[in-house]
Amino acid sequence: MISKWLFSGALLFELSSWAAFHERLSVAQATSLYLGAHAASSALLAAGIWLLLPRRYKLPLPWSPLFIFCLAFFVPVLGAVGVAAALFPALYLPRRRQEKSWDSMGLPELPFRPQERGKELMFNDGGLQDVLRHAPDTEKRMAALFATRRMPSREAIPILKLALRDSADDVRLLAYSMLDKQESEINLRIETALRQLAVAEGAHRTALHDALARWYWELAYLGLAQGSVLDHVLEQAREHAQRTLDDPGNPYAHVLAGRIALEQGRLETAADHFSHAEAAGVGVPTLAPFRAEIAFLQGRYAEVRQQLAALPSETLQRPPFAALAKYWL
Repeated sequence: MISKWLFSGALLFELSSWAAFHERLSVAQATSLYLGAHAASSALLAAGIWLLLPRRYKLPLPWSPLFIFCLAFFVPVLGAVGVAAALFPALYLPRRRQEKSWDSMGLPELPFRPQERGKELMFNDGGLQDVLRHAPDTEKRMAALFATRRMPSREAIPILKLALRDSADDVRLLAYSMLDKQESEINLRIETALRQLAVAEGAHRTALHDALARWYWELAYLGLAQGSVLDHVLEQAREHAQRTLDDPGNPYAHVLAGRIALEQGRLETAADHFSHAEAAGVGVPTLAPFRAEIAFLQGRYAEVRQQLAALPSETLQRPPFAALAKYWL
């Protein structure tokens, strides 16, 4: 209501300002009367429009109403008309808001971007075993099992076996399924190789014996076989490895045969295989850890130090050799 009175007053003052030129007044008097009435009209118009503006356009003071006043005052005739023509339609006929095609949402509580990882290792077998032993939350123990998927199988399998004794059914079932998956994959490869071996000949047959020896050895090396099953697996690995020793293109066949013999406790046979492997071209650093183990089992401790010293310095700085080098060298 106030704006309407202000607009009416602005119109009357504007009309009266032009009426000053029709009276018999001097130029100075007519000009003064016109400017006074025109200024009052511009001020009333600016005040009326300012009251109708949305809040975000009213501030900052006094610049918002002063801008409207200047438009109306300093442009004779067209100023007030232009301000009215520009602002009244916008005030009384606002543009319709388009329907939003998206919803604004707050930030979620959980991390919504990948967490930064440092260069250090995120997991280690000791830490995960401690989680399985002591964490009261089942979800944390299951997360520890999922973390083993990023670890070498040799380190992951003891953790999975520890989880088989967990009090929660979900943890035990998850550990069993992960162990069974690894064992099933190896057994499938063994079955496939055995079927192919039945019809293979020549070099292909030798290659299949080598693959079978390695897959049987993998079952033993990863700890997936125990007791009498372990003895059977090692014996199968030995028989298949024995059929590859005459292959001149595979000097590492003697290395595998030596490792199998070492696991079976046949130390002299293992040492002979490693000697044949060295004669076939296998490097001394590859054989040194196995020879050091034979020397330790036979009580020749001075030779243990000698064999470990043959390893490159970079190897001695990495686990598990770092701890051995710290003790023996």
